[in-house]
Amino acid sequence: MTARLADIAAQAGVSEATVSRVLNGKPGVASTTRESVLAALDVLGYERPVKLRRRSAGLVGLITPELENPIFPALAQVIGQALTRQGYTPVLATQTPGGSTEDELTEMLVDRGVSGIIFVSGLHADTTADMQRYEKLRAQGVPFVLVDGFSPQVRAPFISPDDRAAMQLAVTHLVSLGHTRIGLALGPRRFVPVLRKIEGFIKAVHDQLGLSEREIESQLIQHSLYTLEGGQAAASALMDRGCTAVVCASDMMALGAIRAARQRGLEVPDDISVVGFDDSPLIAFTDPPLTTVRKPVPAMGQAAVRTLLEEIGGTPAPHSEFVFMPELVVRGSTAAGPVHTAS
Repeated sequence: MTARLADIAAQAGVSEATVSRVLNGKPGVASTTRESVLAALDVLGYERPVKLRRRSAGLVGLITPELENPIFPALAQVIGQALTRQGYTPVLATQTPGGSTEDELTEMLVDRGVSGIIFVSGLHADTTADMQRYEKLRAQGVPFVLVDGFSPQVRAPFISPDDRAAMQLAVTHLVSLGHTRIGLALGPRRFVPVLRKIEGFIKAVHDQLGLSEREIESQLIQHSLYTLEGGQAAASALMDRGCTAVVCASDMMALGAIRAARQRGLEVPDDISVVGFDDSPLIAFTDPPLTTVRKPVPAMGQAAVRTLLEEIGGTPAPHSEFVFMPELVVRGSTAAGPVHTAS
Protein backbone atom coordinates (compact mmCIF):
# COMPACT_ATOMS: atom_id res chain seq x y z
CA MET A 1 0.00 0.00 0.00
CA THR A 2 2.85 2.40 0.90
CA ALA A 3 4.58 1.69 -2.42
CA ARG A 4 1.32 2.36 -4.20
CA LEU A 5 0.84 5.67 -2.35
CA ALA A 6 4.40 6.70 -3.24
CA ASP A 7 3.82 5.87 -6.94
CA ILE A 8 0.61 7.86 -7.08
CA ALA A 9 2.11 10.80 -5.17
CA ALA A 10 5.08 10.92 -7.54
CA GLN A 11 2.84 10.72 -10.61
CA ALA A 12 0.51 13.46 -9.34
CA GLY A 13 3.29 15.65 -7.92
CA VAL A 14 1.75 15.79 -4.43
CA SER A 15 2.54 14.34 -0.99
CA GLU A 16 1.55 10.82 0.09
CA ALA A 17 -0.60 12.40 2.79
CA THR A 18 -2.58 14.27 0.13
CA VAL A 19 -3.05 11.06 -1.86
CA SER A 20 -4.31 9.36 1.29
CA ARG A 21 -6.82 12.17 1.93
CA VAL A 22 -8.15 11.92 -1.62
CA LEU A 23 -8.44 8.10 -1.55
CA ASN A 24 -10.30 8.25 1.74
CA GLY A 25 -12.64 10.99 0.57
CA LYS A 26 -11.46 13.44 3.21
CA PRO A 27 -12.15 17.18 2.83
CA GLY A 28 -9.51 19.90 2.63
CA VAL A 29 -8.09 19.06 -0.81
CA ALA A 30 -8.37 21.50 -3.71
CA SER A 31 -10.48 20.18 -6.59
CA THR A 32 -7.59 20.52 -9.07
CA THR A 33 -5.33 18.51 -6.74
CA ARG A 34 -8.04 15.88 -6.30
CA GLU A 35 -8.37 15.59 -10.10
CA SER A 36 -4.56 15.21 -10.44
CA VAL A 37 -4.56 12.32 -7.95
CA LEU A 38 -7.50 10.59 -9.69
CA ALA A 39 -5.79 11.06 -13.07
CA ALA A 40 -2.60 9.52 -11.62
CA LEU A 41 -4.64 6.51 -10.48
CA ASP A 42 -5.98 6.08 -14.01
CA VAL A 43 -2.56 6.49 -15.64
CA LEU A 44 -0.93 3.92 -13.33
CA GLY A 45 -3.76 1.46 -13.93
CA TYR A 46 -5.12 1.43 -10.38
CA GLU A 47 -8.87 1.12 -9.94
CA ARG A 48 -10.51 4.10 -8.34
CA PRO A 49 -12.13 3.35 -4.96
CA VAL A 50 -15.85 2.68 -5.51
CA LYS A 51 -16.93 5.89 -3.79
CA LEU A 52 -14.66 7.94 -6.09
CA ARG A 53 -15.84 6.47 -9.38
CA ARG A 54 -17.66 8.86 -11.62
CA ARG A 55 -21.32 8.71 -10.82
CA SER A 56 -23.93 8.88 -13.53
CA ALA A 57 -24.94 12.46 -14.17
CA GLY A 58 -28.52 11.19 -14.18
CA LEU A 59 -31.13 9.43 -16.28
CA VAL A 60 -32.53 10.90 -19.49
CA GLY A 61 -35.71 9.48 -20.98
CA LEU A 62 -36.11 8.90 -24.72
CA ILE A 63 -39.66 8.22 -25.91
CA THR A 64 -40.09 6.84 -29.45
CA PRO A 65 -43.27 5.69 -31.23
CA GLU A 66 -42.02 2.17 -32.11
CA LEU A 67 -38.87 0.38 -33.22
CA GLU A 68 -40.13 -1.49 -36.31
CA ASN A 69 -39.28 1.43 -38.57
CA PRO A 70 -35.46 1.32 -38.65
CA ILE A 71 -35.16 5.12 -38.53
CA PHE A 72 -36.22 5.15 -34.86
CA PRO A 73 -33.53 2.73 -33.59
CA ALA A 74 -30.99 4.70 -35.67
CA LEU A 75 -32.01 7.95 -33.98
CA ALA A 76 -32.15 6.27 -30.56
CA GLN A 77 -28.60 4.98 -31.05
CA VAL A 78 -27.22 8.45 -31.89
CA ILE A 79 -29.04 10.03 -28.93
CA GLY A 80 -28.03 7.23 -26.54
CA GLN A 81 -24.36 7.44 -27.49
CA ALA A 82 -24.31 11.24 -27.19
CA LEU A 83 -25.91 11.05 -23.71
CA THR A 84 -23.49 8.34 -22.53
CA ARG A 85 -20.51 10.43 -23.64
CA GLN A 86 -21.79 13.23 -21.41
CA GLY A 87 -22.12 10.90 -18.42
CA TYR A 88 -25.90 10.44 -18.61
CA THR A 89 -27.76 7.12 -18.69
CA PRO A 90 -30.35 6.90 -21.50
CA VAL A 91 -33.65 5.19 -20.73
CA LEU A 92 -35.49 4.08 -23.89
CA ALA A 93 -39.29 4.00 -23.60
CA THR A 94 -41.17 2.73 -26.65
CA GLN A 95 -44.84 2.98 -27.48
CA THR A 96 -46.33 -0.11 -29.02
CA PRO A 97 -49.89 -0.72 -30.19
CA GLY A 98 -51.90 -1.76 -27.15
CA GLY A 99 -48.95 -0.89 -24.87
CA SER A 100 -48.17 2.17 -22.80
CA THR A 101 -49.22 5.59 -24.09
CA GLU A 102 -46.89 8.56 -24.34
CA ASP A 103 -48.48 10.06 -21.22
CA GLU A 104 -47.99 6.84 -19.23
CA LEU A 105 -44.35 6.57 -20.33
CA THR A 106 -43.77 10.23 -19.43
CA GLU A 107 -45.26 9.70 -15.98
CA MET A 108 -43.10 6.60 -15.44
CA LEU A 109 -39.93 8.50 -16.39
CA VAL A 110 -40.81 11.48 -14.20
CA ASP A 111 -41.50 9.13 -11.27
CA ARG A 112 -37.99 7.72 -11.72
CA GLY A 113 -36.50 11.17 -11.41
CA VAL A 114 -35.14 11.62 -14.94
CA SER A 115 -33.09 14.76 -15.56
CA GLY A 116 -34.91 15.37 -18.84
CA ILE A 117 -36.86 13.76 -21.70
CA ILE A 118 -36.44 13.67 -25.49
CA PHE A 119 -39.67 12.98 -27.41
CA VAL A 120 -39.32 11.61 -30.96
CA SER A 121 -42.34 11.88 -33.31
CA GLY A 122 -44.66 12.14 -30.32
CA LEU A 123 -48.07 13.71 -29.82
CA HIS A 124 -46.45 17.12 -30.35
CA ALA A 125 -46.45 16.23 -34.07
CA ASP A 126 -50.22 15.53 -34.07
CA THR A 127 -52.22 18.67 -34.83
CA THR A 128 -55.31 17.15 -33.15
CA ALA A 129 -53.56 16.36 -29.83
CA ASP A 130 -53.89 18.44 -26.66
CA MET A 131 -50.58 20.28 -26.13
CA GLN A 132 -51.39 21.03 -22.47
CA ARG A 133 -49.59 17.78 -21.50
CA TYR A 134 -46.27 19.48 -22.32
CA GLU A 135 -47.11 22.57 -20.30
CA LYS A 136 -47.86 20.30 -17.33
CA LEU A 137 -44.49 18.64 -17.78
CA ARG A 138 -42.77 22.04 -17.87
CA ALA A 139 -44.63 23.01 -14.68
CA GLN A 140 -43.11 19.92 -13.02
CA GLY A 141 -39.67 21.32 -13.79
CA VAL A 142 -38.66 18.56 -16.22
CA PRO A 143 -36.65 19.87 -19.21
CA PHE A 144 -37.55 18.33 -22.58
CA VAL A 145 -36.81 18.55 -26.29
CA LEU A 146 -39.14 17.54 -29.14
CA VAL A 147 -37.92 15.88 -32.35
CA ASP A 148 -39.93 15.77 -35.62
CA GLY A 149 -43.06 17.90 -35.58
CA PHE A 150 -43.45 21.52 -34.49
CA SER A 151 -46.22 23.14 -32.46
CA PRO A 152 -46.28 26.88 -31.72
CA GLN A 153 -48.34 26.04 -28.61
CA VAL A 154 -45.42 24.30 -26.86
CA ARG A 155 -42.66 26.33 -25.22
CA ALA A 156 -39.71 24.04 -25.88
CA PRO A 157 -36.87 23.54 -28.38
CA PHE A 158 -37.82 21.54 -31.49
CA ILE A 159 -35.46 19.59 -33.79
CA SER A 160 -36.78 18.89 -37.32
CA PRO A 161 -35.67 17.94 -40.80
CA ASP A 162 -36.72 20.35 -43.56
CA ASP A 163 -39.65 18.35 -44.94
CA ARG A 164 -40.50 20.93 -47.61
CA ALA A 165 -36.93 20.91 -48.93
CA ALA A 166 -36.99 17.09 -48.94
CA MET A 167 -39.92 17.10 -51.36
CA GLN A 168 -38.24 19.75 -53.52
CA LEU A 169 -35.15 17.49 -53.81
CA ALA A 170 -37.21 14.39 -54.72
CA VAL A 171 -39.46 16.13 -57.28
CA THR A 172 -36.55 17.99 -58.93
CA HIS A 173 -34.68 14.68 -59.32
CA LEU A 174 -37.67 12.93 -60.91
CA VAL A 175 -38.52 15.83 -63.22
CA SER A 176 -34.88 15.89 -64.39
CA LEU A 177 -35.34 12.23 -65.38
CA GLY A 178 -38.34 13.15 -67.54
CA HIS A 179 -41.21 12.16 -65.23
CA THR A 180 -44.31 14.34 -65.57
CA ARG A 181 -46.76 12.29 -63.48
CA ILE A 182 -45.30 12.05 -59.97
CA GLY A 183 -47.28 10.81 -56.96
CA LEU A 184 -46.75 11.30 -53.22
CA ALA A 185 -47.50 8.51 -50.72
CA LEU A 186 -47.53 9.55 -47.08
CA GLY A 187 -49.14 9.10 -43.67
CA PRO A 188 -52.27 10.61 -42.07
CA ARG A 189 -52.86 14.29 -42.77
CA ARG A 190 -53.06 15.37 -39.12
CA PHE A 191 -49.29 15.16 -38.58
CA VAL A 192 -47.10 18.25 -38.98
CA PRO A 193 -44.35 16.50 -41.05
CA VAL A 194 -47.07 15.24 -43.43
CA LEU A 195 -48.56 18.72 -43.88
CA ARG A 196 -45.11 20.16 -44.55
CA LYS A 197 -44.25 17.46 -47.10
CA ILE A 198 -47.55 18.17 -48.88
CA GLU A 199 -46.72 21.90 -49.00
CA GLY A 200 -43.26 21.22 -50.40
CA PHE A 201 -44.56 18.66 -52.92
CA ILE A 202 -47.37 20.90 -54.22
CA LYS A 203 -45.01 23.85 -54.65
CA ALA A 204 -42.35 21.77 -56.43
CA VAL A 205 -44.80 20.06 -58.80
CA HIS A 206 -46.63 23.33 -59.52
CA ASP A 207 -43.39 25.25 -60.17
CA GLN A 208 -41.75 22.55 -62.30
CA LEU A 209 -44.67 20.90 -64.10
CA GLY A 210 -47.27 23.68 -64.07
CA LEU A 211 -50.08 21.60 -62.52
CA SER A 212 -52.74 23.31 -60.41
CA GLU A 213 -52.86 22.84 -56.66
CA ARG A 214 -56.34 21.29 -56.95
CA GLU A 215 -55.17 18.70 -59.50
CA ILE A 216 -52.11 17.81 -57.42
CA GLU A 217 -54.21 17.44 -54.24
CA SER A 218 -56.89 15.28 -55.87
CA GLN A 219 -54.78 13.16 -58.22
CA LEU A 220 -51.20 12.93 -57.02
CA ILE A 221 -51.36 12.70 -53.21
CA GLN A 222 -52.37 9.50 -51.41
CA HIS A 223 -52.58 9.14 -47.62
CA SER A 224 -51.97 5.78 -45.98
CA LEU A 225 -49.98 4.32 -43.06
CA TYR A 226 -46.22 4.52 -42.48
CA THR A 227 -45.79 0.80 -43.11
CA LEU A 228 -44.81 -1.50 -45.94
CA GLU A 229 -48.49 -2.37 -46.47
CA GLY A 230 -49.41 1.32 -46.33
CA GLY A 231 -46.89 2.15 -49.03
CA GLN A 232 -48.15 -0.73 -51.15
CA ALA A 233 -51.77 0.48 -50.95
CA ALA A 234 -50.89 4.13 -51.61
CA ALA A 235 -48.61 3.32 -54.56
CA SER A 236 -51.29 1.08 -56.09
CA ALA A 237 -53.78 3.95 -55.98
CA LEU A 238 -51.23 6.35 -57.53
CA MET A 239 -50.31 3.88 -60.29
CA ASP A 240 -54.03 3.54 -61.09
CA ARG A 241 -53.96 7.32 -61.73
CA GLY A 242 -51.09 7.01 -64.19
CA CYS A 243 -48.12 7.93 -62.00
CA THR A 244 -44.75 6.84 -63.40
CA ALA A 245 -42.89 7.84 -60.23
CA VAL A 246 -43.81 7.73 -56.54
CA VAL A 247 -42.22 9.72 -53.72
CA CYS A 248 -42.78 8.00 -50.36
CA ALA A 249 -42.64 9.66 -46.94
CA SER A 250 -40.65 6.78 -45.43
CA ASP A 251 -38.34 4.05 -46.68
CA MET A 252 -40.76 1.40 -45.38
CA MET A 253 -43.52 2.85 -47.57
CA ALA A 254 -41.10 2.89 -50.52
CA LEU A 255 -40.44 -0.84 -50.09
CA GLY A 256 -44.21 -1.32 -50.19
CA ALA A 257 -44.39 0.75 -53.38
CA ILE A 258 -41.78 -1.52 -55.01
CA ARG A 259 -43.82 -4.55 -53.98
CA ALA A 260 -46.98 -2.98 -55.49
CA ALA A 261 -45.16 -2.41 -58.79
CA ARG A 262 -43.90 -5.99 -58.91
CA GLN A 263 -47.35 -7.37 -58.24
CA ARG A 264 -48.43 -5.64 -61.47
CA GLY A 265 -45.52 -7.14 -63.36
CA LEU A 266 -43.72 -3.79 -63.50
CA GLU A 267 -39.97 -3.32 -63.09
CA VAL A 268 -38.43 -0.73 -60.75
CA PRO A 269 -36.94 1.54 -62.05
CA ASP A 270 -37.54 0.67 -65.74
CA ASP A 271 -41.34 1.02 -65.58
CA ILE A 272 -41.79 3.08 -62.42
CA SER A 273 -39.39 5.07 -60.23
CA VAL A 274 -39.60 5.07 -56.42
CA VAL A 275 -38.03 7.53 -53.94
CA GLY A 276 -37.97 6.92 -50.18
CA PHE A 277 -37.40 9.19 -47.19
CA ASP A 278 -35.09 8.63 -44.17
CA ASP A 279 -32.18 6.58 -45.59
CA SER A 280 -32.69 4.02 -42.85
CA PRO A 281 -29.90 1.53 -42.07
CA LEU A 282 -29.63 -1.30 -44.65
CA ILE A 283 -31.78 0.57 -47.20
CA ALA A 284 -28.79 0.77 -49.58
CA PHE A 285 -28.91 -3.03 -49.80
CA THR A 286 -32.50 -3.49 -50.94
CA ASP A 287 -33.35 -4.72 -54.44
CA PRO A 288 -32.99 -2.35 -56.16
CA PRO A 289 -30.93 -0.14 -53.82
CA LEU A 290 -33.34 2.65 -52.85
CA THR A 291 -33.00 6.24 -53.99
CA THR A 292 -34.04 8.21 -50.92
CA VAL A 293 -33.93 11.57 -49.19
CA ARG A 294 -31.56 11.17 -46.26
CA LYS A 295 -32.78 12.50 -42.95
CA PRO A 296 -29.83 14.11 -41.11
CA VAL A 297 -30.10 11.69 -38.17
CA PRO A 298 -26.62 12.17 -36.60
CA ALA A 299 -26.90 15.97 -36.65
CA MET A 300 -30.48 15.92 -35.35
CA GLY A 301 -29.72 13.43 -32.56
CA GLN A 302 -26.65 15.29 -31.36
CA ALA A 303 -28.51 18.62 -31.49
CA ALA A 304 -31.36 17.14 -29.43
CA VAL A 305 -28.91 16.01 -26.72
CA ARG A 306 -26.90 19.25 -26.74
CA THR A 307 -30.09 21.30 -26.47
CA LEU A 308 -31.50 19.15 -23.66
CA LEU A 309 -28.26 19.32 -21.66
CA GLU A 310 -28.31 23.10 -21.99
CA GLU A 311 -31.84 23.06 -20.58
CA ILE A 312 -30.76 20.76 -17.73
CA GLY A 313 -27.74 22.99 -17.07
CA GLY A 314 -29.92 26.05 -16.62
CA THR A 315 -29.03 27.82 -19.87
CA PRO A 316 -32.13 27.02 -21.95
CA ALA A 317 -31.95 27.09 -25.72
CA PRO A 318 -34.45 29.40 -27.41
CA HIS A 319 -37.94 27.93 -27.58
CA SER A 320 -37.84 27.70 -31.34
CA GLU A 321 -37.26 25.17 -34.08
CA PHE A 322 -33.85 24.01 -35.27
CA VAL A 323 -34.28 22.82 -38.87
CA PHE A 324 -31.78 20.46 -40.54
CA MET A 325 -31.32 20.05 -44.30
CA PRO A 326 -31.86 16.60 -45.82
CA GLU A 327 -29.94 15.37 -48.87
CA LEU A 328 -30.87 13.30 -51.89
CA VAL A 329 -29.09 9.95 -52.19
CA VAL A 330 -29.48 8.59 -55.73
CA ARG A 331 -29.28 4.80 -56.04
CA GLY A 332 -31.00 2.25 -58.24
CA SER A 333 -34.76 2.75 -57.81
CA THR A 334 -35.07 5.80 -60.09
CA ALA A 335 -34.48 6.05 -63.84
CA ALA A 336 -35.64 7.98 -66.90
CA GLY A 337 -39.39 8.33 -67.27
CA PRO A 338 -41.24 6.43 -70.00
CA VAL A 339 -40.90 7.91 -73.47
CA HIS A 340 -44.26 8.58 -75.11
CA THR A 341 -44.04 8.23 -78.86
CA ALA A 342 -46.66 9.81 -81.12
CA SER A 343 -48.96 7.20 -82.64
